[in-house]
Amino acid sequence: MKPNLTAGLIEHLREQISSGAIAPGDKLPSENALIAEHGVSRTVVREAVTRLQAEGLVHTRRGAGSFALTPPAPETGAQPRVPRTLAERRQLLEFRMGLESEAAAAAAVASSADTLPALDAALAAFRQAGTNASRSMSCDFEFHSAVAAGSGNPYFLDAVRHLGPAMIAMPRQRLESKDSIPDARLEQVATEHLGIRNAIASGNAMAAAAAMRVHLANSLQRLEVEAGVAPPTH
Repeated sequence: MKPNLTAGLIEHLREQISSGAIAPGDKLPSENALIAEHGVSRTVVREAVTRLQAEGLVHTRRGAGSFALTPPAPETGAQPRVPRTLAERRQLLEFRMGLESEAAAAAAVASSADTLPALDAALAAFRQAGTNASRSMSCDFEFHSAVAAGSGNPYFLDAVRHLGPAMIAMPRQRLESKDSIPDARLEQVATEHLGIRNAIASGNAMAAAAAMRVHLANSLQRLEVEAGVAPPTH
């Protein structure tokens, strides 16, 4: 019976993460809470968490517990607002359009020697992450952090770091998948990131801002398609 109990707990936690009931950065219920709620042994709980770690849906930090997708952002006093609904995701992307478009423009003007290597490293890591949800989310966040750092304005970087990895919207179908699957969305995001990188490299502030705005507008479109409130793009 244990494999069935383990599979049942895995499915429950996977659904909680994919639905947003446990949002990115949220801590999972404790072992004792899961044991009491589901009537399973500690071994079953640990096996389920180990499986979700392998799928890239859970990160466990010694002494702190297990978290959905990525660990929370570093402690900076006030905790970042975690978007849980479609409306909140829209609001976050609208905020990011203003913030990150200006950061990209500033990065193009600043022309720091460190910016392009950091962007290239994040791009390469994102492609290598494949369908590992936690890894690709972290690499996506690192790319946007590198843009903010390249601006030379510490307030841009502070704002992005405060939002943390939870600012990156993950497609629900990838969170629900048990197996590695081809993901055209990942390639589209990588291509958009490359466009931002190249615009920054050109030193053209307007082009860099436009590339970032297009990327985030496309992210909003993908979010709405996934939620069923917008028709698929062709």
